[in-house]
Amino acid sequence: MTEAARGDVDVDGAGIAVSLREVTKTYDNGVMALGPIDLQVRKGELVSLLGPSGCGKSTALRIIAGLEAPTSGTVRIGSRVVNDVEAKDRDVSMVFQTYALYPHMSVQRNIEFPLKSRGMPRDERATRVREAARGLGLEGLLDRKPAQLSGGQRQRVALARAIVRRPAAFLMDEPLSNLDAKLRVQTRAELIELHRRLAATVVYVTHDQVEAMTMGDRIAILDRGVLQQIGPPQAVYDEPANLFVAQFIGSPSMNTIGARVVADSEAVAVELPGARIMLPAPTGAAVARAGADDVVLGVRPEHVRIDGGQLPATVSVVESLGHERHVVCRLDDGTMVIVREAADASPARAGDAVGLSVPSEHLHVFDAGSGRRVAV
Repeated sequence: MTEAARGDVDVDGAGIAVSLREVTKTYDNGVMALGPIDLQVRKGELVSLLGPSGCGKSTALRIIAGLEAPTSGTVRIGSRVVNDVEAKDRDVSMVFQTYALYPHMSVQRNIEFPLKSRGMPRDERATRVREAARGLGLEGLLDRKPAQLSGGQRQRVALARAIVRRPAAFLMDEPLSNLDAKLRVQTRAELIELHRRLAATVVYVTHDQVEAMTMGDRIAILDRGVLQQIGPPQAVYDEPANLFVAQFIGSPSMNTIGARVVADSEAVAVELPGARIMLPAPTGAAVARAGADDVVLGVRPEHVRIDGGQLPATVSVVESLGHERHVVCRLDDGTMVIVREAADASPARAGDAVGLSVPSEHLHVFDAGSGRRVAV
């Protein structure tokens, strides 16, 4: 595991709310769904587990919750090892994609249910329910049944039910995916505000990179059960650890172009479809140290320019989004390159022959064989 992929934030464990150490999950059919994975979540931190369907993120969350047992490794909640502790005794609250409300109960009874099941006195239950309802704007809905609520209101009831327990950590499994686009944005903002207000520890599973990047203090990206990279959202965007992360993070995703490394006098250059580009000295030296013959160049759409540069291309499609345009270009070998432009830029047209340029400071280089980033 590379340093970029490590989830360690405190080697002594102080201030850690949730910890996975060398955790794996292999099913009876021999399929390894997870790991080994190391992940530590600080108290008060929101960590987004991000990745495509089937990557292991929900499995990791269920192992933390105690709904699944790890095949190997250690799970801690706070300082306590919980591998053999039942889910109900782990001091975590889980919010699911489906709201999982009791349809025959009122909002108030749904919210107070976990407190009542633990034998909490009625007066204390009522106080906690009022506090949670007030924080989520549910005061006027306490007497209603779930069928009388909108999707967003039901999700807020599910959140309130989790909040009243005041757990060590909240575990959220794609809680916004059933909402429409507008309501998802609104509820996402409410969740961010709620996290800040409660200083809560949250492990948040999502396949939506916008959710992950806007909500998470850090994001942990998984692919096929393996932790690819973990870090602050902007750091992951700016310095992806490998090709998978580079292409998964960003919308549109990073442009990637296969290239052959060649010597050019005393410098290092790469052969691209229709052009030869000199690498900046530090980047060229790093490529030489890595001994790479074939690389993949990466560049974000916002960093490509249509300005008569040395990389020839043909405009294929122009997508106008109102506030910006995406110009889809094809290189000589058919490789697609997307250029993000301001809406007021001089427009290109489909079929135009253009020259593209990329500022060297925004160029990423990956080893074509391993997919790893060539560190400068």
